Amino acid sequence: MSEKFVAAIDQGTTSTRCMIFNHSGESVGIHQLEHEQIFPQPGWVEHDPMEIWERTQDVIKAAMKNAGITVADLVAVGITNQRETTVVWDKTTGKPLYNAIVWQDTRTDKICKELEGSVGQNRFRDKVGLPLATYFSGPKVRWILDNVPEAKAAAEAGNAVFGNIDTWVIWNLTGGPNGGAHVTDVTNASRTMLMNLDGLNWSKTIADTMGVPLSMLPEIKPSSAVYGYTKADGPFGGEIPVSGDLGDQQAATVGQACFDVGEAKNTYGTGCFMILNTGTDIVQSKNGLLTTVCYKFGDQPAVYALEGSIAITGALIQWLRDNLNFYDYSHHVEDYAKSVDDNGGVYFVPAFSGLFAPYWRSDARGAIVGLTRFVNKGHIARAALEATAYQTREVLDAMNADSGVDLKALKVDGGMVYNDTLMQFQADVLDVPVIRPKVAETTALGAAYAAGLAVGFWSNTDEMRANWGMDHEWGPTAGSKASTDLYKTWKKAVTRTFDWVE
Repeated sequence: MSEKFVAAIDQGTTSTRCMIFNHSGESVGIHQLEHEQIFPQPGWVEHDPMEIWERTQDVIKAAMKNAGITVADLVAVGITNQRETTVVWDKTTGKPLYNAIVWQDTRTDKICKELEGSVGQNRFRDKVGLPLATYFSGPKVRWILDNVPEAKAAAEAGNAVFGNIDTWVIWNLTGGPNGGAHVTDVTNASRTMLMNLDGLNWSKTIADTMGVPLSMLPEIKPSSAVYGYTKADGPFGGEIPVSGDLGDQQAATVGQACFDVGEAKNTYGTGCFMILNTGTDIVQSKNGLLTTVCYKFGDQPAVYALEGSIAITGALIQWLRDNLNFYDYSHHVEDYAKSVDDNGGVYFVPAFSGLFAPYWRSDARGAIVGLTRFVNKGHIARAALEATAYQTREVLDAMNADSGVDLKALKVDGGMVYNDTLMQFQADVLDVPVIRPKVAETTALGAAYAAGLAVGFWSNTDEMRANWGMDHEWGPTAGSKASTDLYKTWKKAVTRTFDWVE
């Protein structure tokens, strides 16, 4: 029998990629395209769902061409996606009723404050594991229904449907208006503020309180199951099972083979996201973390996790490139950072979308502190990189406090893990080894694993774990003050961003 493969669509915040994997978890073909970031006004971030669907089709065709395969060589396709980014569309026409509202967007702040009432930010936390925050999907749906007359009319007529980007892509892949599957998986559903963690079902009470009709919501499915089949006239050029769906951070956890309780990974992308596997136990955080679903494979029990979400990490490097023209390419930030010995006393707190874990301060905004005439471009570039490491340390401290387990090492993945300066500083700030796997694009790999598991391409998690291998390890530098004095000053800098928005 000729070799078979699994395709993974990784629809991220700034780009969409398709990767083709073999049974050993190796990539044999890839293509990636960026899409437009739309900023209608301060605090608002949008994407064009039609552009995302077009990019998705383009990268599928190119990745298959690059791999030298046809649809006959594929056994399944998995989806992974930027979570919480919200699309509302008309199921009869297939057209979005508004741009996708991105997870970074802060326009729902007033809605969240209104929902808090006299109870506060944790009103729904015991049910959904999340604080009331602009980050999550539910309030975004409410904003669209309140502010887009066409969407409200379509909802009243029963034609408006909602989904995170996974739902939008799967619906289009499986037929769109012509019988497309309107589904999501438990990991994406757990990011809406509308799903009961305990029962893995939509909460009518919370949906009613939030003003979101249950009729708009997709059917909740396992992360590994056959949802439908691609169409002959679609980008794959034939029928294959669409059988994996994981939010991007959960997908990276699966791709890193963190299947045991206590195993953790950190993904360095647009934002940073650390996930700790807590097994079948729902652990409510007392230290500003999120309780979320990690994955659910078929009929097996759901596995849960604690998550620390940081809004702006790689996006800060992109912001220096695009908004301030600091450099032509993002990887140049390391050259500038290496041109100086330290940060020159500068700390850059990128609270562009407020502060996520462990603070959850939507009133915060970005700040550069400690400026003197001595400071140059190199110091600011270094401070921008260091911000990622410090924010990760804050999340790790919260994770240690919640779990009662001190992490021995941190598995890392994502685009920024090829920045040696950042990874070394991360090890110094955490005072534990930082380990990069051979396949650093674990988000797409995790989606492929979920899809392949559903159709028997991989028989169990042991086969996936056997594919994992270490590429590089950074150990803490002896005598470094990164985890002590420098980190203490960072904590001081963070307080300067509070209460900016009144």
